[in-house]
Amino acid sequence: MEQHIVKLTDAENQLADLLQAAGAADAKAALTEHGLPHRRIEEYHYTDLRTLLRDVPAELAKANDDLPSEQFDGFSRVVIVNGKLVHADAIDGVEIKSVDVAKKVGDDQIINLMDGFAQSQIEISISKSLDKPIHIAQVHAGMDSVAASKLKVTSADGVEATIIETFEGQNDRGLRFADCAMDVAANANLLHLQLDQNATGARQFVQNCYDLHEKANLRTFVTHANFQLGRTDVKAEFKGEGAHADFAGLTLLMDKQHGDFTLNVNHAVPNTTSTESFKSIVRDRAKAIFQGKIIVAPDAQKTDAQMMSQGLLLSERAEVLVKPELEIFADDVLCAHGATCGELDADALFYLMSRGISRAEAESMLIKAFLAELFDEIEDEQIHAKLENRVDAWLAATE
Repeated sequence: MEQHIVKLTDAENQLADLLQAAGAADAKAALTEHGLPHRRIEEYHYTDLRTLLRDVPAELAKANDDLPSEQFDGFSRVVIVNGKLVHADAIDGVEIKSVDVAKKVGDDQIINLMDGFAQSQIEISISKSLDKPIHIAQVHAGMDSVAASKLKVTSADGVEATIIETFEGQNDRGLRFADCAMDVAANANLLHLQLDQNATGARQFVQNCYDLHEKANLRTFVTHANFQLGRTDVKAEFKGEGAHADFAGLTLLMDKQHGDFTLNVNHAVPNTTSTESFKSIVRDRAKAIFQGKIIVAPDAQKTDAQMMSQGLLLSERAEVLVKPELEIFADDVLCAHGATCGELDADALFYLMSRGISRAEAESMLIKAFLAELFDEIEDEQIHAKLENRVDAWLAATE
């Protein structure tokens, strides 16, 4: 991939130095040659990292045993601090280990940075259904530093499991990379959630890759909040007939925050189904991006894929940018995409205020109604409450 970048930015030079310090010479060479992704690369057209990532911490995050503040009662717990496994409960039917990372280099410079900075990969193998969820706490400890983590989850056939990741850190100018790969075996049923709890000035790049085998069932839910700059790439590959996946996400942004959801779902085999439902709420001068692509391979007949993105603008200068794509190479399919973007319903707002409800409370009620459909899909009461608390905290911060 030629990008013809003549001169690196200060941030790119700093990243190159840090890659050298991390022992990732090949990743450094690739970054030096190509630079960070920019607007002339289609997938990054709305998230030009040469412009948005203006500064980079001066050092790599050091080993640290800080424990997270986020707790889930009754959940099994795994704690990863600065990419290192520091705690893992003993869980029946689950093997957890840390292995070395292969320093691979490809065309995507963000993936190269993830692999280059990560010092280990945490592997979780689930051989039997779990009677309680696993909470994986991803902690970025230490000030003004770069951290990276790699996680791989595999399941045996027919396993049922819930995994919730939380991203936590008080590093207000920190830079975090997180890579998660999940293999959903035949007839397995997996729920995967990711919740942000970063400092508001943090920068975060996440990649989630899913492989779905015959009659596998996957549900995902990702939140975008509490960072200055964030991007989550979700890539899913249907490898077995009868598989189904629901992808959902919520973006909450304010001030000048920038959040990018990029989704790529490949229906490579026949008789698979998926839904994609993403909602964004932005105010002030924040910008939310949703890029969603559904690919239906030539032999993937009977594919059913339905994608919807909805945006809610709470300020005149807030932005929601949506780019849905369908690439269909089969005839017998049912695929569609839709997008909406607008403000709070003025009539509904007036009605509530005419009943003596304050404007702030009326807006809060309408926002929660906008989100209700997303949250109703979360059956666990504790997780549901955590999501509602995050929305309440965001609303309180914007009043």
